[in-house]
Amino acid sequence: MAGLETTGSNPDVGLLYDINGLAATAPDWADRVVTFAGEHGLILALVLLTLWTWWRVRRTACREEAAGAVAAVVWAPLAAGIALLVNIPIRGFVGRPGPAEQHRGIEELVASRADFSFVSDHATLAMALAVGLFIAHRRAGLAGIALAVLLGFSRVYLGVHYPTDVIGGLALGTAVALLLSPLASALLTPLTKLIARSAKAGRLVWSPKGTRDEAVPVEEEREQGRDRQEDGVRQESGAVGVSRRRDRDLAA
Repeated sequence: MAGLETTGSNPDVGLLYDINGLAATAPDWADRVVTFAGEHGLILALVLLTLWTWWRVRRTACREEAAGAVAAVVWAPLAAGIALLVNIPIRGFVGRPGPAEQHRGIEELVASRADFSFVSDHATLAMALAVGLFIAHRRAGLAGIALAVLLGFSRVYLGVHYPTDVIGGLALGTAVALLLSPLASALLTPLTKLIARSAKAGRLVWSPKGTRDEAVPVEEEREQGRDRQEDGVRQESGAVGVSRRRDRDLAA
């Protein structure tokens, strides 16, 4: 299939020149920072954010809640991988060459790959991961979405993608993470619940603040309270029965 429009009064091309043109006037250190961020830095930040989210959501008093949240965190990188696989046929079908192959004056700060430009793999991966985190933890997800948008901007700044390549990647990552989330939750949550009950691997899913002996879940506290109450009632009933038998014996 022919690539997307790259000539004429296409606003996509105009925005490409505007954003990539910033590299021509920016100091060298700024180009190096954006290059590192766009190639590796922001992806690394998302990975660290994913690990932090996993650590955070498992530290709750409710084991069932922790299992569901950890299942959502596990889904985030899986969604990113699936979104990249979905993008493979899209790139081949659209067949859009990179900006530097179509336009003069585009300054590529990194060497572009030989494959097609639409849709951006970086934007797809980052947004799928961020939306998956949003399902598990809202604040972490919002931070991840902001990082994904910054990553998309950096790819245009580096001259390796058109703005619509990035927008398409953000949309694809969002769609995969959201549309397949119910199925992923149905498959992953029973597994995380099973792991949470394990004596050895349970802390991977559920680890309330403090040790397990110190931090008793709310449900267990309630059950223990009910048991103590029932024991107290039985003891009180037994004491009353003994007292009544004693009174009868004295009366006889």
